[in-house]
Amino acid sequence: MTRPYAEVIGDPIAHSKSPIIHGFWLEKRGIDAEYRATRVTSDDLPRFIAERRADPAWRGCNVTIPHKVEMLDLVDDPGGVRDSIGAMNTVVRQGADTLFGTNTDAAGFYAPIADVDLTGAPVAIVGAGGAARAVLFALSRMNVGPVTILNRSPLKAAALLSRFGLKGEVLPLTGRLPAAKLLVNTSALGMEGQPPLDLDLLPLPADALVYDIVYAPLHTPLLDAAEARGLETIDGLEMLVGQAAAAFELFFDQPAPREHDAELRARLIGGDA
Repeated sequence: MTRPYAEVIGDPIAHSKSPIIHGFWLEKRGIDAEYRATRVTSDDLPRFIAERRADPAWRGCNVTIPHKVEMLDLVDDPGGVRDSIGAMNTVVRQGADTLFGTNTDAAGFYAPIADVDLTGAPVAIVGAGGAARAVLFALSRMNVGPVTILNRSPLKAAALLSRFGLKGEVLPLTGRLPAAKLLVNTSALGMEGQPPLDLDLLPLPADALVYDIVYAPLHTPLLDAAEARGLETIDGLEMLVGQAAAAFELFFDQPAPREHDAELRARLIGGDA
């Protein structure tokens, strides 16, 4: 019997740390399976899904830029992800040829800030893509204050505010930040091979929290600038590992061994895998 496998798909994908994470957990659990990274272009996504649907060894995939919205049209949606978050980051095999999509990004984003009181607090978000949808979905359930979205397309950002019932405003990427308690970069800006995210952080209060979901590099210019101001920061590994843990259990029917998080983080930072 062919060895079972899962994978992460996107374009680009070479930067992904998901194979390190899932490979580490598979090793700790003693599961005879593998986890790959596969570059899939937007044009090739329907063919890719059709091929994997026909492969009984395939357990599913994590989905990253730029496929999180397009995936809605290619797999089943029993949990109503289309009408809630509006983006899928995980596809799972169920039975012989049924594939369903879900989203573990929202839970992964929320976990590191679960103890932060953001009730009524102003929030600023950079980006309006698939990851932003998961972040806004989580924030809409945290009773945050006004939300400012900085994005290249104001209309797209305004539509997201409306979708999640959030009050706020939309600014261009060059706009001035509000005095936000939480700043989240959900865009690819600052990622290896992408332009940097150049923001003036001076409007942020001294108790602001800066959260960058980019994890390659781990220490982004945004986080470096925040730390230089003495602001609290959260790096992209927090959300990455959190969403991966939920996906791992869906793929391999066992919970991720989170008791080894410190060892996993050391491996991810050291890049020794």
